[in-house]
Amino acid sequence: MRILVVDDEKNLVKGIKFNLEHEGYEVETAEDGEEAVEKARGAAFDLVVMDLMMPKIDGLEACRQIREFSGVPVIMLTARGEDTDKLIGFEYGADDYMTKPFNIMELKARIRAILRRSSAQGQGGGKGEELALEHITLNTAQRSAFVNGAATDLTAKEFDLMELLMRNRGRVYSRENLLNLVWGYEYPGDIRTVDVHVRRLREKLELDPANPEILLTKWGVGYYCKA
Repeated sequence: MRILVVDDEKNLVKGIKFNLEHEGYEVETAEDGEEAVEKARGAAFDLVVMDLMMPKIDGLEACRQIREFSGVPVIMLTARGEDTDKLIGFEYGADDYMTKPFNIMELKARIRAILRRSSAQGQGGGKGEELALEHITLNTAQRSAFVNGAATDLTAKEFDLMELLMRNRGRVYSRENLLNLVWGYEYPGDIRTVDVHVRRLREKLELDPANPEILLTKWGVGYYCKA
């Protein structure tokens, strides 16, 4: 597994790199957002750990640019812990969010959870299982999504969320349940995180995002896929 670690704090990068290499990961590093985008474009990574505040271009813009060509999972690091900052990060395509200072053991646990889920859902080779609902198709082995046959990029968390709902069509999930099921642990952030991901999915998958027909809301309860 190859991981890209991006931060302008050299000592922090050195510490993260040492710990991840000790776990058996292959680690590349970058010192700013511009270098991160270049490296992500030039090589295949399984996950990116990236700081929010960096020179040249910040983590948000770097994440946005990476999302133009890759669905690689991104964990955002920041010294700012406001829920609004986290929501902005998710809007730009981040999959997870950790506030500095953080426990390296927790970072490694989150990395393992994301990579384990991606690996498990990517096994099997060939075409893999396909989930289809009207104009939307998900290929669970390739972790790819199609709208009327045209490929569309989903982040790791967007794919996980849509796969869960498509596998359980008609079942309504509360925001709290979705946080626990999709993020894989008791997520400490704002439940609006789910709203952000649902809105992004509708923008990417619905024919008319303003009037969704597939990814629906049960007002006062939660979200579900059309049965």
